Amino acid sequence: MVRLRLDLAYDGTDFSGWARQPGRRTVQGEIEDALARILRLPAPPALTVAGRTDAGVHARGQVAHVDLEPEALTAVDGRRGRRPSPGEPEGPEEATPEELMTERLPSLRRRLGGILDPDVRVHRVTVAPEGFDARFSAMSRRYAYRVCDAPGGVDPLRRREVVWYARPLDLGRLNTAAARLLGEHDFAAFCKKREGATTIRELQRLDWAEEDGVLVATVVADAFCHSMVRALVGSLLAVGEGRLPVEWPGQVLARAVRDSAVHVAPAHGLCLEEVRYPGPEELADRAAATRRVRTLGG
Repeated sequence: MVRLRLDLAYDGTDFSGWARQPGRRTVQGEIEDALARILRLPAPPALTVAGRTDAGVHARGQVAHVDLEPEALTAVDGRRGRRPSPGEPEGPEEATPEELMTERLPSLRRRLGGILDPDVRVHRVTVAPEGFDARFSAMSRRYAYRVCDAPGGVDPLRRREVVWYARPLDLGRLNTAAARLLGEHDFAAFCKKREGATTIRELQRLDWAEEDGVLVATVVADAFCHSMVRALVGSLLAVGEGRLPVEWPGQVLARAVRDSAVHVAPAHGLCLEEVRYPGPEELADRAAATRRVRTLGG
């Protein structure tokens, strides 16, 4: 069995999120079905993803892995032996597993590009180093949330990735409130509770900047719980427009109880920009540490 790493991007507008769902178009379902078709598999192979995005959320730097039998890759172009070099005579020599990977993976990426719809793209397919797990080996995920408060609305060419906010936003207030949320905390107040899942996270970065008339929140954490980024952004937008004091998001965080005043920001403003991993020698240890249930200070 060989583990492949897939680096991919997608426009989430027409997807019902990442995770495969019966009767719905999802990113996972599209890629798994494409792999099964190209590799002539009897059933779609299971993808493991770094971050399961919700319906409407985009990704520019998503990462997934899939485990395959090396022989499955012969279906990419139908050749089991390696391709002779120019001037080298044809022979019966079979490709080694390493040669098979080197030769077939670029072809697999091209085949995926020809089958998948234009709103999802696999940019790279590589053999994952030993110990790599797309989800559990990740050190951090970086998201961007884009908002425009221009009176005339969002540039129509960016309407799928930028949210229009009908009231003026104060950049200073946004950043002052955001700074109070940094660090390791129980983010239960900003997460949808899932049975058996911890809501303790380390928020490493949360700040706002203006880029070409758009306010962009950069959010980095070791991991995120369900709806966490959009809930954080929603609470900060209420502060940015002056409706709530800058202390309020921090007070909500300290209570660790979901507050009815915390509104989840629209999905289409959110994009997963990057997933970071440690060096090859640390991958397995990082995955083992991530799998442990976290407690504050533990």
